Amino acid sequence: MNTSHPLFLLRLTVAVMLLMHSVPGIFDNGINNFGNFYLNAQGFAPFGVPLAWAIKLSHIAAAFSVMTGKYVRTLGFITIGILVMGIIMVHGKEGWYVVGGGKNGMEFNILLIAAIATTMYPDGWKKKSA
Repeated sequence: MNTSHPLFLLRLTVAVMLLMHSVPGIFDNGINNFGNFYLNAQGFAPFGVPLAWAIKLSHIAAAFSVMTGKYVRTLGFITIGILVMGIIMVHGKEGWYVVGGGKNGMEFNILLIAAIATTMYPDGWKKKSA
């Protein structure tokens, strides 16, 4: 990871956020609980637990991707897709605010999507010249 890159701090923060959103669940049974008690109840049974593990492992892969600069767009699109589904299935109905004016809202996901998109397209949306 190039520490002199203008987006270094953003890339590091995105990586830490993705790791903190996934790694603790490995050790506190959170991933299995998410699969068993939420995803299975939402109609994903019997695939809730494997799907939960795939989601969380993809977050870990995306964190390392952002840190190393490898496969950033591929894993970024996967992660953004997961975050959008989180908004649709969980956070959207809770409103905007995570805390304060609400609870468990979508503001964190929206900010993380924007940050991931910025790491995917550090020069903006401009086309590459031939």
